[in-house]
Amino acid sequence: MSTNETSKRGLFISLEGIDGAGKSTHIVPLAQAFAERGRKVRCSREPGGTPLAESLRQLVLHEPMDALTEALLMFAARRDRVRQVIAPALARGDVVLCDRFTDATFAYQGGGRGFDWETLQILEKIVLTWQNGSQAHAYGLLQPDLILWFDVPAATAAVRLSGVRAPDKFEAQSAEFFEQVNGGYARRAAENPYRFVRIDAAQPVENVRQQVITAIRSRGWL
Repeated sequence: MSTNETSKRGLFISLEGIDGAGKSTHIVPLAQAFAERGRKVRCSREPGGTPLAESLRQLVLHEPMDALTEALLMFAARRDRVRQVIAPALARGDVVLCDRFTDATFAYQGGGRGFDWETLQILEKIVLTWQNGSQAHAYGLLQPDLILWFDVPAATAAVRLSGVRAPDKFEAQSAEFFEQVNGGYARRAAENPYRFVRIDAAQPVENVRQQVITAIRSRGWL
């Protein structure tokens, strides 16, 4: 997508990766970098970002359920956040930075839980083919312009998370589960090579930050 197109309708960037990958460490400095260049920035997390989505977040993170139920709740929360936060911000021309988006569902429910990939693709099209009444949204299937995938071995992520806080049901999963989640991200990246940039998140924080800035600058957005 050209610089003029993204400036006209805003810029949508998601930060993806397993728990402990370091996404949250880098989203605020990235927002500051855009703000210093005069861009209005909206940061959001998934699941969450609206009152309804935050309520669904508590269910997904703490209540037992099967993979389909997880996926349906995630897509419901995502739909509400797109309607109330993401689509309006993009229409204003803002930069939207999201701590996870649809790719996380493919990684966690598809890769980690082993849920059917094609079913997730169907749900993605239903939920994110943006419509306003009977008119399809000008952007079609709403996807990030860029996905920064913070790729880190599960064992490294586990060390970072140890003792930080009481884990939710995903953070408490085994290293094997998170390796499967990483596999889901790798599959998604292979399907969308232009939108994905792999960040070696096992590196020191400053090195990771430089990778992030380089990825953004290579597209002419900073």
